[in-house]
Amino acid sequence: MYERCVDRRDSKTHKLSKMLSLEKIKIEDFNYHLPSEKIALFPHSQRENSKLLIFKNQHISEDSFIHISHYLPKDTALVFNNTKVIHARMMLQKPTGAFIEIFCLKPVEPNLLHEKTLAATENCVWECLIGNNKRFKEDLITEHSLGNEKITLTTKRLQKEVGNTYRVMFSWTPAHYSFSEVLEAVGKVPLPPYIKRSTVPEDAERYQTVYATEKGSVAAPTAGLHFTEAILQDLKQKNIPLEYITLHVGAGTFKPVSEEFVHKHTMHEEALFFTKQNIENLLNILDKRIVCVGTTTVRSLESLYWMGVKLYHYQQEGICVDDACFHLSQWEAYQTWTVNELPPRIALQTLLGYLEKNKLDYFYASTQLMIVPQCYKLRLVKGIITNFHQPQSTLLLLIAAFVGDQWKDIYTYALQHNFRFLSYGDACLFL
Repeated sequence: MYERCVDRRDSKTHKLSKMLSLEKIKIEDFNYHLPSEKIALFPHSQRENSKLLIFKNQHISEDSFIHISHYLPKDTALVFNNTKVIHARMMLQKPTGAFIEIFCLKPVEPNLLHEKTLAATENCVWECLIGNNKRFKEDLITEHSLGNEKITLTTKRLQKEVGNTYRVMFSWTPAHYSFSEVLEAVGKVPLPPYIKRSTVPEDAERYQTVYATEKGSVAAPTAGLHFTEAILQDLKQKNIPLEYITLHVGAGTFKPVSEEFVHKHTMHEEALFFTKQNIENLLNILDKRIVCVGTTTVRSLESLYWMGVKLYHYQQEGICVDDACFHLSQWEAYQTWTVNELPPRIALQTLLGYLEKNKLDYFYASTQLMIVPQCYKLRLVKGIITNFHQPQSTLLLLIAAFVGDQWKDIYTYALQHNFRFLSYGDACLFL
């Protein structure tokens, strides 16, 4: 049984030690030279033809992604992020000819949940980035084609939010269309800022995983772009469990760490969705080697663990369970270290028990968890399939937390052996 009683002095000392270690980490130590020609501007002609770098038992090798199942141990279970990229980028033209760019980041009204606001009819409000904002002085009224019908979209800028974002109200006629349908007609796939080209029709399919089902992301979980239906079938035939969870990727995933010291960076928040079945399935595969497809999946599972820890302590200490229990702030996991750590199984069972007691089939959550090398130990994850990430990024920090300083050798090898980098680039398997 989990022992809750710990020496408070030891716990505080351990916590202080972790935070002091965190404060010493410089982002410059996670920099490398990435020539522009190494950044993939277009995907491979076939998803499965991407190159695959394998890092296993401290050894680097390479193959084609189509052979990914050959390198997965027999006790592997794969966990995917099934989020779907929405057409979040709109270029709206004023009568003067000037264009206003609206980038939808996250829903505000009628609901904070992507699913419900994307299904809204008549009008809705989103937090957005606005390009050419100085020329956005009056409401924008634009016409667009949706199937065989014309729709009129009215875009109104509301109040400024913290930072560079604004609340924007969208209303449209005919009002029976959902905002999801409006975005499909008006918006475009929001390619990452480092892909210096305009979108092409192919991007609507290729900047999307074949298993994407839950609309809400403004960026693809790119590790999944290499999978095909044939590869997924091959994995099933080899009795490798496939589990799907949902984290809606935000634009903050591309935000570089601009501070000298990592602990001063403000991590972006992303929305999570877990079903009761998800947690039951994860409990069933805890004894296997859980390999996450993508850094967003790693972040999701690790955040889920800490929400289970929080809920456990809320219940033990008689604290009322509220929304705060299902939000994980940036450094919360580092500040709740204890001498005797809660096992993952108990954390997940606590969440499952909560859902069963309250007769819930799912719960929504949010996370700002920042996974930093030398200070964070992964609780659920034993392997990662991912792409190559930008220098000085939070994603590279996460990879370094898993493979240690050898990330430098891995990236040097990839640069010297003609691997393609970033979202449309090649893949890695870390075990």
